Amino acid sequence: MRVAVVFKDRCQPKRCHLECIAFCPPQRTGTEVIWIDPETTKAAISEETCISCGICIKKCPFDAIRIIGLPEALKEDLVHQYGKNAFRLFRIPVPKKGEVIGLLGPNGIGKTTCVSMLSGETAPNLGHYRRKKPHWEDVLEYFKGTEVHDYLAKIAHKELTTAIKPQYVDKLSKIYSGKVRDLLRKIDRQGKLDELTDSLELGSFMDRGIAQLSGGELQRLAIAATMLKDADVYFFDEPSSYLDIYQRLRVAKVIQSLSKEKYVVVVEHDLAVLDFLADTVFLMYGEEGAYGIIAQPRPVRTAINVYLGGYLKEENIRFRDREIRFDVRPPRAAWQAEVLLEFDELTKRYEDFELVVHPGRLRKGEVVGVVGPNATGKTTFVKLLAGQEAPTSGVVQGKWQVSYKPQYLEAVYEGTVGDLIREAVGKKADSGYFETEILQPLKVKGMLERDVSTLSGGELQRVAIALCLGRDADIYLLDEPSAYLDSNQRMEAARTIRRVMEKESRTGLIVDHDVYFLDMVSDSLMVFSGEPGRHGVGEGPFPMRDGMNRFLRMVGITFRRDADTNRPRINKLDSRLDREQKSAGEYYYAIEEAVKAS
Repeated sequence: MRVAVVFKDRCQPKRCHLECIAFCPPQRTGTEVIWIDPETTKAAISEETCISCGICIKKCPFDAIRIIGLPEALKEDLVHQYGKNAFRLFRIPVPKKGEVIGLLGPNGIGKTTCVSMLSGETAPNLGHYRRKKPHWEDVLEYFKGTEVHDYLAKIAHKELTTAIKPQYVDKLSKIYSGKVRDLLRKIDRQGKLDELTDSLELGSFMDRGIAQLSGGELQRLAIAATMLKDADVYFFDEPSSYLDIYQRLRVAKVIQSLSKEKYVVVVEHDLAVLDFLADTVFLMYGEEGAYGIIAQPRPVRTAINVYLGGYLKEENIRFRDREIRFDVRPPRAAWQAEVLLEFDELTKRYEDFELVVHPGRLRKGEVVGVVGPNATGKTTFVKLLAGQEAPTSGVVQGKWQVSYKPQYLEAVYEGTVGDLIREAVGKKADSGYFETEILQPLKVKGMLERDVSTLSGGELQRVAIALCLGRDADIYLLDEPSAYLDSNQRMEAARTIRRVMEKESRTGLIVDHDVYFLDMVSDSLMVFSGEPGRHGVGEGPFPMRDGMNRFLRMVGITFRRDADTNRPRINKLDSRLDREQKSAGEYYYAIEEAVKAS
């Protein structure tokens, strides 16, 4: 089965010499394979006459074409196609009452499409994309006798109501105005507002305006607003983004409580949280923007391990070139190198918040992870170092240049990604080093001709990381670089950041909430604590073992290693392992690892 895909946002016939047409072998002998569609003004490809030579892929200056060979059997599984030479989805997940169903896979392969179909917003067109409005009767006939038929029948006949928590919560402040309490009261038809205010810890910002909320507060607001709706089916798209690990677990428990009587579907990229939250997981694989395939359902532990391995044994399909490995190693020892900067006790006072950072130092070549609850001053500390804020008292000593990636990203630049990068990093943008060490691992190279305004949240994040790492600086400050990245992209981002810091002997300061991401990238940790929204205390940097233990002791959770993959898994509260590790004071590194490091 041949699948030809043209990325409409990349294809720009007016800016090229139509190389895809000029170099196509059948086209040169008189067989029409590629033409410019008069309606879309973009290239169109005939899958029937294409010979899959791949020349058009290599010749396209905008990386806008994909020709993919898929098993013939998948023809019968085509569930939805967005248009000619456009993204197509094969198969559909099956929600089950009483279970939390997880969707796990890379960005851009149809998870949001699944949510749209399962919620009834979009009827599957079964590949008949020319129909303006697919008929549910055809859909139900197609799925007759399958497990998902009864669910889709209830959706089609409007016997089930749905509620969706959107992916990009940072846009909520542009859609809604007013106070949090007023918005939630309007939505609350079940009388659950007081209960959710307590379980999601909303009390500290209930009387604040939505425009004043942080990312973590917006996320909890979105989750609460979704759960207050009296629905039969609940969808949560990336519910852990911007939340600290303590909040992630609280949210996971609240979502789990819903599944006892409702259908619940969750899209999540934090593997530790998904492992803790879901019962059954549908793996999704394919190529970003081209196609997505849904594998058979698996128990959550098995599904995550298969995803990391990149190989579906039953289907005999390898969907990733290499495994994602979680190495068991002793925590890195204390970093010893020349001091880049030192800071006295720093304070920063606002009207309602005070931050105190104990004296510390950052060394050349050191990557420092920054952990702690939301609203305890981590971003404020980064802004103090970046020179965007001045401390109320205290001095940062040393001379350095800073490259800063902020927490919240906006696509305000008018122009292409390539133009933006050239403006930001200058001549370095054309160097082989920048391409091989930064652009390729982060998969930014294929976006260079795209307008910045068309980028998704994950794409914008990867571009922002590349911009930050590409600038000439002594210290690189990255605030929540894992937000909106899928699991694989997070690992690649961690490797890229670490590799650049090591090769160039630069200093990195990384604020994030993904614990394993921080363990992969960091040499040491700064730990923030305090009363969120009122006062914060920053300490460190500490060696990794000490920092992890301080942080997780404060949160009250421990991690174990999976027997097959060595990935970190959250221990059940008050389980035997949880009690043993807390008694030994080892909250993250296995006890035997800690012994080796001591």
